[in-house]
Amino acid sequence: MANVLDLRRRIRSVKNTRQITKAMKMVSASKLRRAQDRTMRARPYAEMLSNVLESLVRRTDLYNNETGEIIHPLLVEREEKNVLLIVIAGDKGFAGGFNSNIGKAAQKFITERTGKGQNVDLEPVGKKAIGFYKKRFPAANYEKTEEHYDNDLSTHYETVRHRAQQIEVAAEHLDLLLKADFGAVAEIARDIIARYERSEIDAVYIVYNEFKSVIQQRIVVEKLLPIRKLGTHEITASEEMTDEQREAAVKAAAAEGISVHESEDKEAEAEAKKFGTADVDYIFDQSPEEIFRNLMPRYVTTQIFHALLESVAAEHAARMTATDAATKNAGDLIDSLSLTMNRVRQAAITKEIIEIVSGAAAL
Repeated sequence: MANVLDLRRRIRSVKNTRQITKAMKMVSASKLRRAQDRTMRARPYAEMLSNVLESLVRRTDLYNNETGEIIHPLLVEREEKNVLLIVIAGDKGFAGGFNSNIGKAAQKFITERTGKGQNVDLEPVGKKAIGFYKKRFPAANYEKTEEHYDNDLSTHYETVRHRAQQIEVAAEHLDLLLKADFGAVAEIARDIIARYERSEIDAVYIVYNEFKSVIQQRIVVEKLLPIRKLGTHEITASEEMTDEQREAAVKAAAAEGISVHESEDKEAEAEAKKFGTADVDYIFDQSPEEIFRNLMPRYVTTQIFHALLESVAAEHAARMTATDAATKNAGDLIDSLSLTMNRVRQAAITKEIIEIVSGAAAL
């Protein structure tokens, strides 16, 4: 059995750890409030954009009257041979099973697709996802080839992809979660859309933690491209929170004064939902092809951006819950060690008294 000095050192160490976890919980709760607010402020824009496109679809034909082709390539469906998977995990640990659960959902998707003979390109977002896939799968190899034209003596450079394995990492996004900038997401979306239009990929999926409130979260695999129905989320797989996880989240949120219910619709979001739903005729200045060409990439960007914001909020909620549980466990451990130390000290005192009494009796 450890002596009193060792127990005191361990108690002091656990107390220091409890102070750290308590501070981390407060920081996560503060960041969660800001992340929730940012997510709510982004919803009216996404809702308005979806309603504009839905209104246009109801009032126009998706096929060109002259050529008979669909008016935007993002609506074209092909046989899925090459699939792109965007995996949004976290930048830091100490968030319970947040990162591991997303990794399991992504791995399940990869196993199913490769089992069907499909090629899977990965684009991990966040340090945890990048670190995991960087060790397991090789980076995609791109090479530039030159083509010379005699008529104008110009040189055309074309980037060619040489696939080495069935699963490859096409791109890595390290600081995207830290900044969560719409412009950076737009650049990523433009690259993905360009690859889809060139038929390099046949479908795009995204794995992230869908966040509605502290107790309403689920890990989903959502299909982004091709777009089948505007304004809806095509969820191909999902995993709900367990009752134990909800109970722990409720306790952690209550201690920090955070509501566990989904935020009510604000006035701007309510008005956005009404736009384009009235049964009236709208006059569009541009042709449907031009409107779709300008709005569809922004629609895809908004979908990715919203998934990013929800994943950030879910990560802070998971870290708040995990650090709250760690703080409580540290307190329980301190109580247990204190009780053990008191027993050891009492036993030592009793032993000394017995020795003194025995010595006195011997005289």
